[in-house]
Amino acid sequence: MVISTTSSERGGQVNSTFASRYVRNALPKFEMPETSIPKDAAYQIIKDELMLDGNPRLNLASFVTTWMEPECDQLIMASLNKNYVDMDEYPVTTELQNRCVNIIANLFNAPLGDGETAVGVGTVGSSEAMMLAGLAFKRKWQQKRKAEGKPYDKPNMVTGSNVQVCWEKFARYFEVDLKEVKLSEGYYVMDPVKAVEMVDENTICVAAILGSTLTGEFEDVKLLNDLLTQKNKEKGWDTPIHVDAASGGFIAPFLYPDLVWDFRLPLVKSINVSGHKYGLVYAGVGWVVWRSKEDLPDELVFHINYLGSDQPTFTLNFSKGSSQIIAQYYQFIRLGFEGYKNVMENCMENTRFLREGLEKTGRFEIVSKDIGVPLVAFSLKDSSKHTVFEISDSLRKFGWIVPAYTMPANAEHIAVLRVVVREDFSRGLAERLISDIIKVVKETDTLPSRISTKTAHVTATVDEMARSSEGAVKPAKKSVEEIEQEITRRWKGLVDGKKRGVC
Repeated sequence: MVISTTSSERGGQVNSTFASRYVRNALPKFEMPETSIPKDAAYQIIKDELMLDGNPRLNLASFVTTWMEPECDQLIMASLNKNYVDMDEYPVTTELQNRCVNIIANLFNAPLGDGETAVGVGTVGSSEAMMLAGLAFKRKWQQKRKAEGKPYDKPNMVTGSNVQVCWEKFARYFEVDLKEVKLSEGYYVMDPVKAVEMVDENTICVAAILGSTLTGEFEDVKLLNDLLTQKNKEKGWDTPIHVDAASGGFIAPFLYPDLVWDFRLPLVKSINVSGHKYGLVYAGVGWVVWRSKEDLPDELVFHINYLGSDQPTFTLNFSKGSSQIIAQYYQFIRLGFEGYKNVMENCMENTRFLREGLEKTGRFEIVSKDIGVPLVAFSLKDSSKHTVFEISDSLRKFGWIVPAYTMPANAEHIAVLRVVVREDFSRGLAERLISDIIKVVKETDTLPSRISTKTAHVTATVDEMARSSEGAVKPAKKSVEEIEQEITRRWKGLVDGKKRGVC
């Protein structure tokens, strides 16, 4: 016979977070709680709140990788407690970083001699990478100006106005004047001719983008190199080029091997690329490589020995995790050239499918080009009643995060939607997205026009401003185009987002 017993003790706790007081009482949000709570309760509370975040796989605004293989996830988890800067303590991790730098340098056709190692460093993203490159250009320019006995207090750099916001940060933080080539309707990348016209003796470099955040287009680096070479020869300068290949650096070598944009061009002295974009690693890793040791001033490299041995370092950050470096090396050896090529071809094929599906609706104008980063940027053919911002908002109810934004200066009246096609965006998801966009457009057609309401408000504001001090009303009519531009600006202010994407 089995004898059962029951405990009369009542001091035990119910083994359920949802039956405990921790889900009944609110925790302080901006102060540390006075007492501890069980680990399962803390986990459940945070997990529940995070459910309100968007789904990363459906976040089509971001270029950043949102899926990796489980084996790589295991490597990442196993290395979370390794500090990247402890090179003496973690020599193998340091060696993996050096291998990655050399792999990337060779991928970008750096002119390395037999047995020569590449010059570069891993960073937390392309923002840090391009700032390090910018600092190297500034210091090289200052050194030359000092040696020539010339002023060195007014450095500038030339870019297109389509640059990512990190370039504006660099210019402001490190006191460099940013000279931007304005865009124009139908041409949303930097014009090399106009860029070279802006170059003067104080220009530390011209920055070209391989994969514009706005439309994914590649800028013509070869033409820029040829034009700048001619101007340098005429003026006796040596103005160099930096290539911001954050998005396109891991695309061009595999899809467009004959496109000359990298170290094959003599004036290209440094290149940055995001490992966490099409390098296929989770957020937190970027790379910058230099053409040669001469292009990175020694005075920018620090040497420390308190961690056990002499360790050179050139970063804006210091302590950081090693997991993303290890994950990058995993992808390089796991996929190889063949694997990366297959992934990029799949991305471009799904991009073409999505573009064709949007064109078939007859409602959209495709703004992005065939060659570039796998993305589709598109605008409404008719925005007289509804805008792309309304479509972006409505897609949220299906779970999709599709950004809407206006173009930079001189093309601000153009508003577009953009879908970034990443490795984990399958054909099935592309079909579903097209279907949901069609549903949203049809539903929007049945709604009252928000444009008419805003137009009336804008017109009333214009009329009020036009009143003279005597009380008379002066003619102050706006054209339809001007009103639409005003409406676009107002919509832009209501949309949670930036006109320039992340690194």
